[in-house]
Amino acid sequence: TFSAADYAAMAAVNHPHVVLVEADVKFTAPVRVGDTIVAKAHVYRHVGKRHFVNVKVLKDEKAVLVGRFTCLILESHVLDSKR
Repeated sequence: TFSAADYAAMAAVNHPHVVLVEADVKFTAPVRVGDTIVAKAHVYRHVGKRHFVNVKVLKDEKAVLVGRFTCLILESHVLDSKR
């Protein structure tokens, strides 16, 4: 569930050099193996290279995770050997 939320936050920022720097989440209901979940995210603010994202993960249209993520855009890819 957290991985889906993390992925949705970074997809909302939509930059190849985005990394997650902070997450404040609340798990609101259980999820079991085999459940289908949908993660929704939107950037509600950005300051410089920091993007602040609200995320909600749903199962059967009920929230199972809600949170705020802080993402940062780096100058180059985090795995770039020239950093």
